[in-house]
Amino acid sequence: MRKLGISIYPEKASFEENLAYLKLAHKYGFTRVFTCLLSVAGDKEKIVQDFKDIISEANKIGMEVIADVSPRVFGDLGISYKDLTFFADLKAYGIRLDMGFSGLEESIMTFNPFGLKIEINMSSGTRYIENIMSHRPNLENMLASHNFYPHRYSGLSYEHFIKCSRQFKELGIRTAAFISSNAANFGPWPVNEGLCTLEMHRELPITVQAKHLWATGLIDDIIIANCFASEEELKALGEMDREMLSFEVELVDNIPEIERKIVLEELHFNRGDVSEYLIRSTQSRVKYKGHEFVPFNTPDIKRGDILIDTSLYGHYAGELQLARKDMKNSGKTNVVGRIREEEHFLLDFIEPWQKFKLTLKK
Repeated sequence: MRKLGISIYPEKASFEENLAYLKLAHKYGFTRVFTCLLSVAGDKEKIVQDFKDIISEANKIGMEVIADVSPRVFGDLGISYKDLTFFADLKAYGIRLDMGFSGLEESIMTFNPFGLKIEINMSSGTRYIENIMSHRPNLENMLASHNFYPHRYSGLSYEHFIKCSRQFKELGIRTAAFISSNAANFGPWPVNEGLCTLEMHRELPITVQAKHLWATGLIDDIIIANCFASEEELKALGEMDREMLSFEVELVDNIPEIERKIVLEELHFNRGDVSEYLIRSTQSRVKYKGHEFVPFNTPDIKRGDILIDTSLYGHYAGELQLARKDMKNSGKTNVVGRIREEEHFLLDFIEPWQKFKLTLKK
């Protein structure tokens, strides 16, 4: 099952604030926690104790904590890649290697006796993962996640993101990427201009970011990188269908009851013989065969419109369609609603036979 996660930074907020955030996220079905040892400076004993305390609380409610580290952190804390006792004593679920070793070290770490997960950085686009694989790691203990980027315009391009993600997904490694809360105001670094993996996500609503990542089919887990996401955002993400793409929609005021039911209550899927202009969900025309669908709103069609054919179209009557392109309306098709503007680009992710849902915009 796909997972949702949050991030906590013990040195940037009080124990009480972090604990409250953990519990709130858990309430809405979040199970992963990212935290960062890279940005920590100061009294090492206090730092370690702070991490232990918050990880202990996360473990009590069944959340999996992965700490971001690098070879420098290993050196600063006097840790060997051959002995991960330090992280086991923290009671972490695993460690994320922001910067890697040579490949051999990573493979050895995956055989640690504590069962710690070793999460690999998947944003570099090099043959790093191939090098690790050549050293025969224990794939059961290997995860992968992208970086996040606090500086505006520094996030990954979509093309690079897809290339990197495929490298790991094709090996069967569980993948993760980061999204940015629009309510949060800090992360692990001083710069705070959003905190996402993909640059194109920086200004998008948080649910749209998540839908997009899952729609690629290349990302398993999604983690909010900055703190603190609002309860509204956590709730919205927690209520999302993690396995099926859904669109938030607005309906026209005068939509009849049957048309409303077709939009909101049916499980839709795109026909296999796909159109360049329309996503066609045809089961409603079978279910409501014989019902008279009367024209009531037939303006010209814009990309993102939700359409239902009228009885003037004969056996097409009752078929639901999503407009991929602008089109002339013959006068035989009702425009019954519209997909939320920010989600129009997700229309390009509907494949032949793919299922999808339409839900009222909150």
